[in-house]
Amino acid sequence: MTITSLPTEERAPERRAAAPRSGAGRRRLYQWLFVAPALVYLLAFFGYPLVRNVLMSFQEFTPRTYFTGEAPFNGLDNWRGVLDNELFGDALWQTILFTVGSLVGQFTIGLALAVFFSRRFRLSGVIRAVLLLPWLVPMVVSAVVWRRIMDEDHGILNSFLETLHLSGDGVPWLSSPSVALLSAVLVNIWIGIPFNMVILYGGLQEIPRELYEAAALDGAGPWRTFRSITLPMLRPVVTVVLVLGFMSTIKILDLILALTGGGPADSTQTLGTLTYQLSFLQLDFGQGAVVGNVLILISAVFAVLYLRINRSDNQQGR
Repeated sequence: MTITSLPTEERAPERRAAAPRSGAGRRRLYQWLFVAPALVYLLAFFGYPLVRNVLMSFQEFTPRTYFTGEAPFNGLDNWRGVLDNELFGDALWQTILFTVGSLVGQFTIGLALAVFFSRRFRLSGVIRAVLLLPWLVPMVVSAVVWRRIMDEDHGILNSFLETLHLSGDGVPWLSSPSVALLSAVLVNIWIGIPFNMVILYGGLQEIPRELYEAAALDGAGPWRTFRSITLPMLRPVVTVVLVLGFMSTIKILDLILALTGGGPADSTQTLGTLTYQLSFLQLDFGQGAVVGNVLILISAVFAVLYLRINRSDNQQGR
């Protein structure tokens, strides 16, 4: 009897070990099943277009391709054509100016408004709701309205400046190559302020009030309190606002097309408008894909930067 029972006793630990392994495998399978729809969506609507865009940048892709299906590989010809194009360098520099100017203006004014509204007063909620309107209006509509406002001859803005005796002949907001890009930046700042204000306002509400009370007891002034408490505690939110703002600003197309069309004299041409011009006006889809890939690469670099900063902040918080 003892001899026959030994194999059963030896198999028992194996069965007990196999049960957790099978349970863990089943849980892992369930996890992948829950994630599978999101993965399929990402691969279908983001992965496939991205791969096709990369391949297109190495092909001679023309309107004829849609009828014949032939898009022969031409190596780096598309990339050379874009890099040798003087307009690409100008568009890259103007994209940098447009993005940096927009982010600085949106963040500075948005933070100032968030701090202002963090002190509750009568009708503060109503005023915040009104300030959200530029964010809710479609960007094309905002651009068309501002195009009328900034009209050199009949615009409200020049009429207002003339009333204040600040300008006599009228400022060529959209018709001068030296002013048009600044005008586009100002309009984009107006559109992006509500987003910055809302996100930063939410971050300010998460800062414990006890910290401000302790700072007041220590005799810290408003600027010292803002620099020593508000900004450090707001750092994770600031990172999110700047990165998301950068990724949405660098690829703006509809605002500039409706406001200036990339002119005058290509002074407001950005990488987004250059992609549109090469692909849909010149019908050179290969070179348009190259500029699109440059935009994707720049956005990916900042996305990785955001993830690394966010990870380091989480590790410091632990």
